[in-house]
Parts: sequence; structure tokens; C-alpha cells
Amino acid sequence: MKKEDDHITLLLKRIPEQPGVYQYFDKDGQIIYVGKAKNLKRRVNSYFNKEQQSSKTRQLVAHIADIKYVVVESEQDAFLLENNLIKQYQPHYNILLKDGKSYPSICITKEAYPRIFKTRTINKKIGEYYGPYSFSYTVDTVLELIHKLYPIRTCNIPLSAESIEKKKVRVCLKYHLKNCCGICEGKGADQYSQWIDQARKLIKGDAHEIGKQLEEQMMALAAGMKYEEAADIKRKIELLEQFKSKTIISNSSAKDVDVFGYDEQDDKVYIAMLHVHNGSIVQGQTIEYRRKMEEEKEEILALGMMELRQQLESKTKDVIVPFIPEVFDDSLHVHIAVSGDKKKLLDLAMQNVRQYKLDRIKQEDKLNPEQRGVRILTELQKMMGLPTLPKWIDCFDNSNIQGTNAVAGCVVYRMAKPSKSDYKRFEIKTVDGQDDYASMREVVRRRYQHLLDEGSTMPDLIIADGGLGQMHAIREAVEDQLGLSIPIAGLKKNDKHRTQTLLYGFPPKEISMPVTSEVFRLLTNIQDEVHRFAITYHKQKRRKSLIHSELDEIKGVGPVAKQKILSQFGSVKRARTASEEEMVNLLGKSLGSMVYAHFQSQITS
Repeated sequence: MKKEDDHITLLLKRIPEQPGVYQYFDKDGQIIYVGKAKNLKRRVNSYFNKEQQSSKTRQLVAHIADIKYVVVESEQDAFLLENNLIKQYQPHYNILLKDGKSYPSICITKEAYPRIFKTRTINKKIGEYYGPYSFSYTVDTVLELIHKLYPIRTCNIPLSAESIEKKKVRVCLKYHLKNCCGICEGKGADQYSQWIDQARKLIKGDAHEIGKQLEEQMMALAAGMKYEEAADIKRKIELLEQFKSKTIISNSSAKDVDVFGYDEQDDKVYIAMLHVHNGSIVQGQTIEYRRKMEEEKEEILALGMMELRQQLESKTKDVIVPFIPEVFDDSLHVHIAVSGDKKKLLDLAMQNVRQYKLDRIKQEDKLNPEQRGVRILTELQKMMGLPTLPKWIDCFDNSNIQGTNAVAGCVVYRMAKPSKSDYKRFEIKTVDGQDDYASMREVVRRRYQHLLDEGSTMPDLIIADGGLGQMHAIREAVEDQLGLSIPIAGLKKNDKHRTQTLLYGFPPKEISMPVTSEVFRLLTNIQDEVHRFAITYHKQKRRKSLIHSELDEIKGVGPVAKQKILSQFGSVKRARTASEEEMVNLLGKSLGSMVYAHFQSQITS
């Protein structure tokens, strides 16, 4: 180990103060990390500064057995070399490009009479490909328009001039429905290549040019008094206008541009690219990276931009970004859009990347249901600064009407899901009248005293379905009376009694949350559930008190006897006036006499 330390020390002294790329190797000679730097000596030495090391850096440095470097002319050259080395060797500690789902493309086959269709498989021997497209809907819309404008074939029958001449294939139903020109019998052969060329232009985003050509054809046909044919061209122009309204961004200032969206989730980074040509989005792609070290977002965005532009073979020099990335190509004109048409394009790219992130999260949650709970609780832990992940959450609520039938409920959430078998109901025993704070102290003390007596563990977080007053009541029971230390929060409500803000700490701090966030939805769900649970118990108690009658006070009268009396006489008042003989005939000698004697004693007293 000492030899390795000496070897690294000597290398650190020899590294020049020039731009370049450095490579870290482990003891087996495998590349474990590749990085770039304006100043190689300063950057590499920083990894071995223990005062500045993070836990991830310490882990990397512990595995470094050798260092190599390449000096280059500029930072841009360093960026390109770093990217190539990472893609070639895929070092363990470098940011990882994850393979997402394959996006659909449009294929124009290299046949004598080409077909045009959607595919996710690329084989350039078969045809030429356009895309990929982020949304399958975009591909479907383009193909639908092409097949409405041009009657090209959709069958996969191998056709050639020879097979057509020998009439080996007959036209199908699509020809008779006027959805195909009937090229298999030679019909429309002179126009077929022209239709394919126009379809190719449409796919490339030249819808405006196609529209002009159609208008010229329509006017020429009308001038020649070929009105039926002119009407058919007019129908095609209307179809094209409908298509443009769906897929074309009327944008005079950004005709050819690459637009990038950026979003993050924990150690995952998502970058989307929309390639715009003549105002039309003709390509779209989203990629996902997995952070391994403390890479800055500017560095990751630059890496993603380079990767996406290579994948989509973009030569466009204008790019729109949400923030300035690291420089990797001095010839690019980088814009941060703040208003106008460019801002609309950026918003669309951001919408695209957020949707991709959401889809990936849903997919991962489906494969691993527990992951969703961990993710939400981790976010809640970060927001509140909790010492541990709140895997077990208790939430309390009181319910009464002017102090009568006072009860409380405690719902339990484990891993962000309700654990209904652990729910607890409490009938208030020591509080007279309507005192919500005293009632809260009672049920909280009873709840956790019981857990202490059982030697059970305690929850990671207690939530009050109320504000500061309820929080103080819980703290008095938990800390002052029981000597426990459990984080306590409150749910502040708006005037519609809905969750508005989370309160935490003493004095409490308000923690605001977007209403669309998963944490907000979890807390709202907890609030609704504890309110439902407490008020349901209160209604049960109240209903029971309302049906309680004098018959419940008579010894020996159970539910069956009570039902017989009420069915026979209709009410307790009429039962009081019944004779002993009537009671005995109804309930039997012993019980009937007892009930009769009870009513008589009430009358005489």
C-alpha cells in the first residue's frame, strides 16, 4: 500500500498545468474514472485533498492505483476526448447513460415502389429512416396525412417492374376504396416516385413548400376547367392545413434549431431534445443519465447535448437551453429563451422531459412498488430535515359535537401506505366538555404509554390534523409526560379545511409544497383518512347513544327481548301501560314479571 501511495505522489507532481483528460485505473488495470480539466494538475490534485473530499470521492480515491493523462489544445478538445473515452470504456464511477425505450422512426423502403411505415427497428439496408420521434402520436399523424394525400401502397408484397408486367399480383380492396393507386397492376407508376418525394419532404418538415405546390396545381387545374380534380387538390390542401395546426409551430425566429429540456430526480438526470426544421418538430429524443459522482448539471447538459445531436445527426448551429451548459462546441449559438416563440419551444422541451421522467418513475414503481414509498418518504425527510426516514407515521384527530360522544382516531402509515390493522380508536375518558387540546394529550399519552408497556418501537413521525395548538398538546404528552423524543408535525388548513402547509419544529416553520407533488398528495391522503376514521367512530358512538333506551337499564333484557317489546308495543311509553299478563305472555313468567315490576316502580316513584 505504501508503494502505491508513493507512486501516486510522484504522478501528482509530474502532471502538467495544461488542459487535458485524466484517467484513473484500479489495481487490475481497469479504467474506473475519466475526467477533463482546464488545468490537469490542479484538478487531479483536488481529488487527493482530504478536506474537500465527499464520501463518493473518498470511495473513488480508495480504488485509484494509477493515473494517466492526455494533454490537448483546448477545453473543447478535452470535452470531446472525455466523451469518447467514457463511451468506449464505460468506467464504473462515471456518469452512466442508460438505454431507454427505442423511439419510433419513419422508414421509406429502398424498393422499386417504396412503402412508408412506422418502425422501432433501424436497418439502413432496408430503407432510409427519419426520426426518432418522442411521441408515437406525431409519427401516426404524419403517416395518416401521407396516406390521405398520396395513394401509395401499404402492403409488404415484393413488387418490381417485371412482376407488374407479368400481372402476378391483383389489386386488393384498398384500391377499390381509393386508398391505393393499384401499383401492383401498374396503375399510377408514372406518379409514384413523385408522391414518394413529396412525402419525404413532408416528413422532413417542408409542409409549407408542399402547400405551395398543391396551390399551384389547384389553380392550374381550375384555369383548365378541370374542377373535379381541382376540388380533390383543395381537399388535400385542407388536410395539410389541419396537419400544420397540430404539428407546426408558427415561428419566424426559430426555423432550424435544437431545443433541450433538463430535469432531475435524485441521482437520475433526464435530457430531452427537439429538432425543429422550418418551424416543424421533425425529431425528438430523451435520454437518461445516472450520476455516480458530484457532476454539475452544466456538465451533464453539455454531455447530453453532444450525445443527442450525434444520435439525431443534427448539424444545426442554433440551440435553445434552460441554462448555459459547459462549452463543448464554440460554433454553436446558445440561447436561453425567456419570452416569445423560443420560450414556447423551450417550454415544450421541458414538458417533454418531465413527461419522460414521469413515465420512467411510473414504470419503475410498477416493477418495484416499494420504491415509490421510499422515494416519497425520502423527499419528505429532506423537506423536514428528519433524522431518519419516516417509515412509520402516526396521525391523530379528535371528533365530537359540543363535547358529546368525544372520541379520537389514530391512523398509521407504513412506507407511505395505510396500515389499517394498526389503526386505533379512543373514547375520551378524562376530559369533560369540549377541550380538544386536553383530549389530544389524553389519547397521545395512552397510545404511547401502551407501546412503552409492550416494549415496542416508536413511530418515526407524529402528525396532528391541526395546527400549532394540537402540536403543543402532542409534545406535552410525548416529551413532558412520557419523556420520549419523536418528531412532531402539524397540518395547517385553508378556509376550506384542506391541507395547505406542513408545520414542523418548535417554534414551527411552514414547509410549502407544490399541490401536484407526491409528498403533498401523501399528506392530504393522511389528513383525509384520519378525519374519516375519527368521524366514523364518532358517528357510531352517537348512533348508539340515540338508540339507547330505558329498556337497556333493565337487568335481563337483552337485544332479543328489547326487540320483542318494541315490536309488540311500538314504544317504551306504551310498554309502561301494559299489564303483567301481557308481559308474561310476551317474555315468559320470570322476565315478564321483572319488566312489569320495573315499569310499576317507575310509575309509583
